[in-house]
Amino acid sequence: MQRMLARIVWLSIVLRLSSAGETALAAAPRDDACVVLISVDGLANFYLDDPRADMPTLRRLAREGARADGLVCSFPTVTWPNHTTLVTGTSPARHGVIGNNYLDRQSGEKIAFIPDPLFDKDEIVKVPTVYDAAHGAGLVTAGIVWPATRSARTLDWTVPDMFGDEAWPKYGTKTWLDELRQAGIPVDRHGGWTSESGGGVQRDWLYTRMAAHLFEHHPPNLLLIHLVEVDHVQHRHGPRSPDAYWSVSFADDRIRDLWESAQRSPFAKNTTFLIASDHGFFPIEHDIRPNARLRELGLIETEGEKITKKHAWCVAQGGACMVYILDDSRRSELAKELQREFAAIDGVQVVLGPEEMVRLGQPMREDDPRAPDFWLSAKSGYSFSEAHSAGEVVVPKNSRGGTHGYLPDQPDMLGTLVISGAGVDAGTKLGKVQSIDVAPTIARLLGVELPTAEGKPLLNGAARK
Repeated sequence: MQRMLARIVWLSIVLRLSSAGETALAAAPRDDACVVLISVDGLANFYLDDPRADMPTLRRLAREGARADGLVCSFPTVTWPNHTTLVTGTSPARHGVIGNNYLDRQSGEKIAFIPDPLFDKDEIVKVPTVYDAAHGAGLVTAGIVWPATRSARTLDWTVPDMFGDEAWPKYGTKTWLDELRQAGIPVDRHGGWTSESGGGVQRDWLYTRMAAHLFEHHPPNLLLIHLVEVDHVQHRHGPRSPDAYWSVSFADDRIRDLWESAQRSPFAKNTTFLIASDHGFFPIEHDIRPNARLRELGLIETEGEKITKKHAWCVAQGGACMVYILDDSRRSELAKELQREFAAIDGVQVVLGPEEMVRLGQPMREDDPRAPDFWLSAKSGYSFSEAHSAGEVVVPKNSRGGTHGYLPDQPDMLGTLVISGAGVDAGTKLGKVQSIDVAPTIARLLGVELPTAEGKPLLNGAARK
C-alpha cells in the first residue's frame, strides 16, 4: 500500500510538471525490472583494450551490449564528486559535492566529504538523484557503499561508504544487517577491513555477497554498488603495474559474481548492468607543494612549523588543487599574483580561472562559499601535496605510485562505461560520452523522470524493449 501511494504521488508530480511544459511524462515505472550500476573505482578505460588486462566478463558484457570509447568524468576526477555525478546527471556546480573535501573560509580548516564523516546525503547533494526518482515512483532501491549516501532516506536497503566499526550499525539498514549476520555474511568485519591496507579485497568480496543476498531475498529495481580495490592498488603501485593488472582481474571476478547472482533474481530477464568508473589513473613520481610556495611568499605565517596565520591555502585533490584566498582585503591582487606564481611551477599543467571553472562544471566563489578562488591541474607524473614545510616546492616521491584528479578529457583519465542486458543491442558503440549521461540513461531504463539531469539518455527508443 505504501508503494502504491508513493507511485500515485510521484506520477501526480510528473503530470503537473508536464502540464506546465517543464517535462514530458515518462513511461510507467518498471517494477518488473532491475538496473545495476557498478562503479569500479579507478578502472580506466584503457584497460579494456589492454591485452595484459584479464577481464573476460567485462569484455563479454561489452560485446553483448554497449561500450563507450571513454567516459569523460567530472572535474576534479576524484571519488565523491564523480559518484554524485553518476547518480544525479549533473556537474559538481549543480549537485554541490565539489571535491573530496574543501576549505572552510571562516575557520581555515579542511572539511571532508570523504568518507561521509560529517554530512548526511540531504545536507550535501543539492539536486535529485536517480534513486530519489526511482523510490518516488514506488520502485525498490538499494545502495552498497555508494559515496554521499549517509542517511539517504530514498535507499530502501543501504550501507554507506564509511569507515570504522560504528558506521554500518548506525547508518545501515538494521533489519538487513541482522539478516546478513544470520546468513553468515561477516558484515561486522567491515569496519576492521576499512583500516587494513589490503582490506579492499575482503571488502569487495563482502559487497558482492551482500548484493547476492538482496537479489535473492529483497530484489531491488535499482542497485548501486561501489567496488574499491582497483583504486587502492593503483594508488600504491601505479597504473599498468603488475599489481594493477591483478586488481582489474579481481574486479572482473566480482562483476562475474554480481552478474551470476542477478540471474537468480525474479527480475533476471529484465536486468540491465551499467559498469562505470569515476576516473582513470596517472602515474606519479613528484609532489608539488603549493603551500610551501605560499609560505615563501609570506602568505602562510608560522612559529616553527606551527601555522599562526593563513592568508591563502591550497587543498590537494590528487592531480588537482583548490586555491583559496583568505585575505579579503587583497583578494583581487593576490589572485593575479598567485596565478602567475603557480603557472611557473614545474609540473603544473594549467591554472584554471573563473571561465575555465564554469566550463568544467565547478562553482564560483560567489555562488558557493565552499568553492576556491581558482584551481590548478597537474601534468601526468605530478600530484599535489598540502605540505607547507620550508624547502623545495617540487620534490620526488619516495616510491612510484598513482593518482587521479586531473583534467578529465585526457586519454588515461577517461573512465569505463559498459551497458549490457535487457534493452541493449549487442555491439552498440556509444563513442566518447559524459558521466552526466549515466543517470538519465538509468532513468529511461526504469521508466522514471529525472528532469534536473544535465545529461542525456545514451540508449534510444522507449524505456525498455
